[in-house]
Amino acid sequence: MTASPGSTPARAAALMLGSTVFFAFMVIAIRLASESLHTFQVAFFRCFFGMLATAPLLIRHGPGLLRTKHLPRYVVRCLVGTASMLCGFWAIGNLPLAQAVSLSYSTPLFVTIAAVLWLGEQVRARRWTAVVLGFIGVLVIVRPGTEGFSAGTLVALSAAVLSGLVSIQIKQLSALEPADRIVMWTTILWVPMSLVPALTVWEWPQGIAWLWVIAAGALGTAGHMLWTRALKLGEVSALTPISFMQLPIVAVLAFLLFGEGVDRWTVLGASIIFGANAYIAHREATLSRRAATSAPSTGAKPGE
Repeated sequence: MTASPGSTPARAAALMLGSTVFFAFMVIAIRLASESLHTFQVAFFRCFFGMLATAPLLIRHGPGLLRTKHLPRYVVRCLVGTASMLCGFWAIGNLPLAQAVSLSYSTPLFVTIAAVLWLGEQVRARRWTAVVLGFIGVLVIVRPGTEGFSAGTLVALSAAVLSGLVSIQIKQLSALEPADRIVMWTTILWVPMSLVPALTVWEWPQGIAWLWVIAAGALGTAGHMLWTRALKLGEVSALTPISFMQLPIVAVLAFLLFGEGVDRWTVLGASIIFGANAYIAHREATLSRRAATSAPSTGAKPGE
């Protein structure tokens, strides 16, 4: 990267934080739309109106924005992303919002595992310990084998697993393609992919439901644009935990709009997951600075 070491991480963090705010409000729009529509339909309309929201990119860059040699990568990335989105939207529509969002924060744990298996990144004892602690936090929220367990939490967890794979795929594509092209192709491919399951439960939105699905599409695309640019500038494992700010925003809005509280198990589990993610991000940042100052020309940086 050509940007100065100090400015690039700060800009990446700001972009990720901005995307987090957009995604938080998207969650609320999805819940509101889900009160009258199946979540598969909400996902489709989010993709459709999200694609329309990307039109300025195509106008600014012209048809050349769609020229790519990596279409198969986009197809795979969008298939995985569609599956993650359907699971995530179902969780938002059917679980307490704080619980659904808290479980989504297990994504960085799966990113770490995927980075080892997929990218060959080295992860040593301390980061593995953080990953294990993070999964303990997941178990605290899910509470398998107790009366508080809901099979729906496994759907939310599946969304997190798939989202972790998407993060790795986006990082790989970002090394090959400009951010706007990634956003454009993603939104285009998501529309037909999300339409198929939506047709199985189809009914047209009525009244204010149109506002919610349009808002979900616009907010989701804005968040995705900032998210993609953040991943272009920074490390996946360092940036993903910033999305934890989504939880307090969603929790407050869920209380005000839907009267939802946050149970102590969700708070405890989310705190453990946050602590694990914060450590992973801290170690990533420390090792990145060490690699930049002591061995800037040695290729892949070591993991921890």
